[in-house]
Amino acid sequence: MSAPERGAALPGDPPGGRRAVVVWSIGVAVYFVAVIFRTSLGVAGLDAADRFHVGASALSTFSILQLLVYAGMQIPVGLLVDRLGTKKVLSIGALLFTAGQLGFAFSPSYGTALASRALLGCGDAMTFISVLRLGTRWFPARRGPMVAQLAGLVGMAGNLVSTLVLARLLHGIGWTPAFAGSALAGVVVLVLTLLFLKDHPEGLEPEPSPHRGAAYVRGQIAAAWREPGTRLGLWVHFTTQFPAMVFLLLWGLPFLVEAQGLSRATAGELLTLVVLSNMVIGLVYGQIVARHHAARLPLALGTVGATALLWAATLAYPGRHAPMWLLVVLCAVLGACGPASMLGFDFARPANPPERQGTASGITNMGGFIASMTTLFAIGVLLDATGDDYTVAFGSVFVLQALGVSQILRLRGRAARREREQLISSRIETVHVPA
Repeated sequence: MSAPERGAALPGDPPGGRRAVVVWSIGVAVYFVAVIFRTSLGVAGLDAADRFHVGASALSTFSILQLLVYAGMQIPVGLLVDRLGTKKVLSIGALLFTAGQLGFAFSPSYGTALASRALLGCGDAMTFISVLRLGTRWFPARRGPMVAQLAGLVGMAGNLVSTLVLARLLHGIGWTPAFAGSALAGVVVLVLTLLFLKDHPEGLEPEPSPHRGAAYVRGQIAAAWREPGTRLGLWVHFTTQFPAMVFLLLWGLPFLVEAQGLSRATAGELLTLVVLSNMVIGLVYGQIVARHHAARLPLALGTVGATALLWAATLAYPGRHAPMWLLVVLCAVLGACGPASMLGFDFARPANPPERQGTASGITNMGGFIASMTTLFAIGVLLDATGDDYTVAFGSVFVLQALGVSQILRLRGRAARREREQLISSRIETVHVPA
């Protein structure tokens, strides 16, 4: 579809403007803090092992449990956003992830720490879908791709804060002061949300839905799933996000240190490169898709192809260790995985009406986290089974990429036809709206 068609005003399209930026920024601040809390364990892994007297497998349970809770909450959270609105869900989320971070700060045992991370994951799960919904309520549809990419960029900035700030606090003032002190940020964003956040601009209230029982819930999920764009969005998210997520969350540091012979400091710099690359590429992808909507699928598939190529070159390198230039390129390309996963929402968003946006986003957002959990587990099992052969273990990445690409290719035609039909229908409605 052409750029003019995408830029055409639709009935009830939000105006955007300064007020929209202010309100949306509050929601994004909640997401920013949630990501700091989510990734805080990444810089505290060794400290956690010493504090709770656990080994590597028990330590990895923290990450897997967090992703399991996050993925499992996506559809329920989407339904809650559609039913209760953004403000209430974001407030609940901020309350939960702040309580989880505080609990983690004071946990006396591994079991209570695990429960605290689960609580944190539950609150974290309520943030991103709410921010996406906030964007659709406050900004014109043509701004959707850029707004979503900016939200993802802010999330990666939260990852940087964990890496650069929280790590220093942890080693400077100790476990409990660092985690308890960081929890104050959750209190701040909770207060801002309660005082200043609004679900939508004046005069653009969504149509009330009279049916709120179990039949309504099933209907929302079924209707969103029937849309090819929702399913395509899920598989795009599934296929693109997980290589970087697995690398950053758990297995990147061991791979770089144990398999590639790098120091911890150098490995940490490469992990930071992934985050910085993500932030830069997110801005580029957002601009491209906002101007050329047809670029969504080529960007997604191109990212998958580049990621697979660089992983294959790294794992198959004939020397004992891959050269530093190849590892740098690999990490730079892994930075594209996050922005590419955001493209999944650009398929689900136009496929669903406003009252179903939360549910559709929840379904889409499950994809990458399911793939990440699967790969985290598969790599761990394969490392144990092969005596720490990272080449075999990371080969599981290609299996999930192949599965995802096959589903993307299967659904792309149906999703494109359905999106054209809906665009034509919306333009006809625009013509009949009274002046």
